[in-house]
Amino acid sequence: MDVVLQALVPVFALILLGQFLRRMHFPGDGFWPLAERFTYYVLFPAMLVFKLGSASIPPSAYGQLLFVVFALVGVMTLLVVVIQLSWKWPGTVFSSVFQGSLRFNTFVGLAAAGLLLGDEALSLFAVAIALMIPLLNLLCILMFALVIGQGPVQWRSVFGTIIRNPLIIGSLAGAVWGFVGLGFHPLLVGFLAPLSSMALPLGLLTVGAGLQLKALRGASMPIAVSSVLKLCVFPVLAAALASLFGLEGLIVKVVILLAALPTASSAYILARQLGGDASLMAGIISGQTLLAMFTMPVMLSLLW
Repeated sequence: MDVVLQALVPVFALILLGQFLRRMHFPGDGFWPLAERFTYYVLFPAMLVFKLGSASIPPSAYGQLLFVVFALVGVMTLLVVVIQLSWKWPGTVFSSVFQGSLRFNTFVGLAAAGLLLGDEALSLFAVAIALMIPLLNLLCILMFALVIGQGPVQWRSVFGTIIRNPLIIGSLAGAVWGFVGLGFHPLLVGFLAPLSSMALPLGLLTVGAGLQLKALRGASMPIAVSSVLKLCVFPVLAAALASLFGLEGLIVKVVILLAALPTASSAYILARQLGGDASLMAGIISGQTLLAMFTMPVMLSLLW
């Protein structure tokens, strides 16, 4: 527990600092959206290329991650659907519960993986997100089409958005670079290393700045249900499936960490664009991010 706390306290301290600075309107309200965009499109892809390109990941790890990620998402999706059959929430509410139960915050995950487990785990985590982001995006958009149904799904646009995702591009480019074994010239290291070092602290600050705490007023049952599913049930399920499939070592820790993360900030944008309950989604994101300060150390200490 002490090791986990020592790694996670700085992560959540940066998130809280971002929220504090945003409330103080420093350095200005216009800064934070631009900082988030810069981190997402420049710093994180550079970090992923650098870390993955420098790593030596055994080919078997790709297949293991692919298998367990698809199984994990599939089982969790069935569980959320079964719960919906009992609660019978309106489509807009269920869409937020669904996203809140499955999606994960990439910024928090990459920071936690690097601080807790080192660069090798960071590289494995990057491979996992390259597999999971397209799958979850497709599932969430399909779910919106089924439960809200605001016209036919524009699949070309959906696939285009996924293909252009900078985190996927960075992960794939870094994985190919590392697999080929090109290495990095010292001049390229001098360019990528500073960008890589900037990514995590600025990314965590923008996560904190993006929290909408007002959305937690009158916290509802959908927030509670999605938070229990995402922060407690999901990591336990990940540990159970990893054991069932006979996985061992670092890859198990990476999968459990991935499952224990709070939901993604980008879920709010998808809810707003596709007719979901955006205010509820904001509450789920904010609530889970704050609750994860307590649940992640406990779950990781119990399951690792």
